[in-house]
Amino acid sequence: MTLLKSWIETANDPEGPFPLNNLPFGVFSHKGSRPRCCTAIGDKVLDLGGMQRAGLLKPLGLTEPALNGFMEKGPEAWSGLRATLFGFLGEGSEAAGMVAPHLYPQGEVEMHMPFRVAEFTDFYAGRNHAQNVGTMFRGPENALPPNWLHIPIGYNGRASTVVVSGTDITRPVGQTKTPDAEVPSFGPSKRLDIELEMGAVIGQPSEMGRPISVAEADAMIFGYVLLNDWSARDLQAWEYQPLGPFQAKAFATSISPWVVSRAALEPFRRSTPPREKELLPYLAEPGPMLYDIALSVSLLPKGRRTPTTICRTNYAEMYYSAAQQLAHHASSGCAMRVGDLLGSGTISGPEKDSFGSLLELTWGGKEPLEMVDGEERRFIEDGDTLTLHGHAQGDGYRIGFGECAGMIRPAPDFP
Repeated sequence: MTLLKSWIETANDPEGPFPLNNLPFGVFSHKGSRPRCCTAIGDKVLDLGGMQRAGLLKPLGLTEPALNGFMEKGPEAWSGLRATLFGFLGEGSEAAGMVAPHLYPQGEVEMHMPFRVAEFTDFYAGRNHAQNVGTMFRGPENALPPNWLHIPIGYNGRASTVVVSGTDITRPVGQTKTPDAEVPSFGPSKRLDIELEMGAVIGQPSEMGRPISVAEADAMIFGYVLLNDWSARDLQAWEYQPLGPFQAKAFATSISPWVVSRAALEPFRRSTPPREKELLPYLAEPGPMLYDIALSVSLLPKGRRTPTTICRTNYAEMYYSAAQQLAHHASSGCAMRVGDLLGSGTISGPEKDSFGSLLELTWGGKEPLEMVDGEERRFIEDGDTLTLHGHAQGDGYRIGFGECAGMIRPAPDFP
């Protein structure tokens, strides 16, 4: 597929994130108005809620302050709205005069959480990340748990602390224990980290007690966001025995404000890698389920103007796809709901500059990273801003996600 031309000139920029091919979905407000659903086109936000109120769009739940109502309408409604917007926004459209009053400059709007998160599940499904972390703590011969090559490992996180890009993150406090201490201590995390991930947004439910196939799971996914599952490594090292992450990850997860639809990503599908161990039939994929999405992370220290890119990788590095993760999640009979969010797990490539966490990039803090201004980082310091970027590259166009950014505020005073 090549660039689809629009009468909005900024949408035709081959390096712009929001061409007509994209049309991601989000929620915005303008000058204190009530939040409602929107899409991005070029450097503009198109007010879908306003268009619905004006009778230009069918009643699809677009006046609501979250995408959940629209997602509930199902795949036919999703594809129908996309086709309608192509007609409104395409080059030569006769509807430009009707649409123009509903366009706002992106710089003048406030973006909100795009959907109400029903539940949040985070996976550990990147082979390079799992190998790196396992090697650090258990040695290369025992890096992968015995089940890892057979099952997408995950844990249930906290929907209550999933926040939209631009939300400041408070440094967490909790229990830690140094190897030479007899008892743990309580205080701010000293090894605060990121996890570069993609998030799959579930747009259709499944029934309790009924497993689903990978193909059915893929059709249930509404779209994808950038996702940073902030992690307190020192809290995690003490608490994860034997049940896994808890407070070390419950304090915050950031997502990008735009949900990029599966339809927009269709040209970029890629297959998961060859299997070292054959998967059980219920995890079999009927076709390519990953996507070629270039990802990067930048770190901007407090008071500095120039960020440092600390990682470049690709979503295609994943070992398990979101559809496999969703099918496995429902395989026990677990009911999935509209607005469920599945984190891919940290996306690391094979080389050091493609590792998706500071834990890996600094090899547990032993090898500090140098910033462009000469500062060093082992883990995140107060005032640092971490930003995730991502796009799929087409023929003369890009499918962008917007940024997923958060600045770290100092830990609160605690008695």
